[in-house]
Amino acid sequence: MRMPDDGPPSKKFRYTVQHRSTYDGNNGYVPEKLQQERRNLPIYPAKGKIINQIQRLDTAILIGETGSGKTTQIPQYLLEANVNKNAIIAITQPRRVAAITISQRVAEEQGTELGQRVGYCVRFEDVTSENTKIKYMTDGMLLREAILDPLMKRYSIVILDEAHERTIHTDVLFGVVKQAQARRKSRGIRPLKILVMSATMDVDHFSAYFNAAPVLYLEGRQYPVQVYYAPEPQSDYTFSSIVTLFQIHRVEPPNKDILMFLTGQEEIESAVRTIRDITRSAEENMAPLIVCPLYAALPSYAQLKVFKPTPRGCRKVIVATNIAETSVTIQGIKFVIDSGVVKAKVFNPNSGLDLLKVVKVSKAQALQRTGRAGRESAGSCYRLYTEQEFEHFSDNTVPEIQRCNLSSVVLQLLALGISDIINFDFMDKPSTESIIAAVHQLHNLGAVVKEISIKLTPVGRQMAAFPLEPRLSKTLLIAKENNCLEEILTIVSLLSVDSVLVTPQSKREEALAARQKFVSSEGDHIMLLNIYKGYKAVKGSKEWCMENFINQRNMKTATEVRKQLYDICERMEFPRKSCGNDTATIRKCLAHGFFMNAAELQKDSSEYTSLSSRKTVSIHPSSVLFRCKPAYVIYNELIQTTKCYMRDLCVVDPDWLYEAAPIYFKRKKPGT
Repeated sequence: MRMPDDGPPSKKFRYTVQHRSTYDGNNGYVPEKLQQERRNLPIYPAKGKIINQIQRLDTAILIGETGSGKTTQIPQYLLEANVNKNAIIAITQPRRVAAITISQRVAEEQGTELGQRVGYCVRFEDVTSENTKIKYMTDGMLLREAILDPLMKRYSIVILDEAHERTIHTDVLFGVVKQAQARRKSRGIRPLKILVMSATMDVDHFSAYFNAAPVLYLEGRQYPVQVYYAPEPQSDYTFSSIVTLFQIHRVEPPNKDILMFLTGQEEIESAVRTIRDITRSAEENMAPLIVCPLYAALPSYAQLKVFKPTPRGCRKVIVATNIAETSVTIQGIKFVIDSGVVKAKVFNPNSGLDLLKVVKVSKAQALQRTGRAGRESAGSCYRLYTEQEFEHFSDNTVPEIQRCNLSSVVLQLLALGISDIINFDFMDKPSTESIIAAVHQLHNLGAVVKEISIKLTPVGRQMAAFPLEPRLSKTLLIAKENNCLEEILTIVSLLSVDSVLVTPQSKREEALAARQKFVSSEGDHIMLLNIYKGYKAVKGSKEWCMENFINQRNMKTATEVRKQLYDICERMEFPRKSCGNDTATIRKCLAHGFFMNAAELQKDSSEYTSLSSRKTVSIHPSSVLFRCKPAYVIYNELIQTTKCYMRDLCVVDPDWLYEAAPIYFKRKKPGT
């Protein structure tokens, strides 16, 4: 294969990959099985050419199919060839589960303990050391590091992986890394190399954004996949998915595993229960089904079940969110069932509502899902939508930055010293309305002042120091002034992790009865505080957690999050004080942080009206306030399903809301 010469790099060139069994990068201490697995990856024959190209380029776009080995191998190749010049190689991932699991695999391949030569850094968890040279991290964590060091001087190579997913942090990171590269070049500091990687993306768009960066194509082993469309539109994609699953299971031999795409944790858990129930009552001659859920909130030990080899004579069914589209490679998949939907956040800057909605996937996402069936041999994909419906899907996923609340982004950019947000170098600019709405929200929280340019206030600078959503950061600052930091730290920590409540369908009544001792008529936040107090009183006893249907792993995580948030408070010299049993003070602090998320009970109705948008909203059935009707509540988030539901609620006094933001409420007390 002819590669470009040492002159100006050509815009595009292609690596043709074929299997070879030679290997020249053996560290000597890595088990032979792992060495052989690395040699067998599609990327291996192109190793030398990849190293040569990255050595000579400042920026490159690399397209390689899922399973080609790009995420695990390229950082190792660059380290072994010392392209990093002894500095750190950063590899960003959109999801923490990918950052953690991939770093574990690479540490194993490098024959090193995790946290030494290879480590990872995700929100509230840093498993690295001064010896770390390959660092997997979420894009949000690298962005936070850039606030303290805009030139990213610790890094010589930044690899932006799964770039096509276009998370809100990834899009901001594109501009920040690009700016750091230019500044280092102009100041004569060690160059920063940027490598943008994905399985699929709009390469021309990416290349143009990164100053006409050349595109490197890595061809992997992709086998043909037979695509089947639904003959007519499906009204219930979950039901259709389960029906399709059992149709496949009845006619196909075992040991051909199935990957089913659904939208979220609750939906997946419900589907898993249904599949298991049907399996128990099925005919005896049917092969056993091993059903594994897979979503970001799932504990690590449960996620690992997905990767275990399927026992002979059985079939594994993985019911997953879009986390399984690209971030992880699962062996043994022969069939994919694509529901054609995904859960996405959609922000309306006019109403100020940030809703979690189920939306159609893009064509690019549908192709990614289909490809999962052709990793090891020919496979099949069952699309639960018609071919005509597919033709009306958008070509690419709308970047998150164009459909989300930008308050965190604006706060981070201001903390980076970037005040001209409108003209920031976004790959795809969010609407001016969204940016203005974010500035208004931060202004209402006291984080910015609007003068000739937008500037952070001292309060805003303190808020930016916390890896939290701005409203939670503001609540912590209010707690400092009201001498209840201990309690608010606990509540904020529990809101920052996945649910600590376990409600198995088979033991629902038992779980609800056990939870009664923690329930508070003042809302979900106070209940969480009561759970934490009980957990600490028994020193995190596993038996206590099981008896009370509490997720011990998530409680441990919340405890670690609390410690890290407290460390930040300590560095900022916040007084560590408790208000004891004065829950009114706690609720008042929450009202001051979340006054924009307030709702009022409608007269002669069980429904509520959001005070910010005047939209009709309801209390989510999972809330302790579901059967209560307090006059005023604040909520953490709205979720749109059959109704617009409020989740994580707290009872508040309307006077507190007015006191928190008299201008926001137009000098009119709520309720008058």
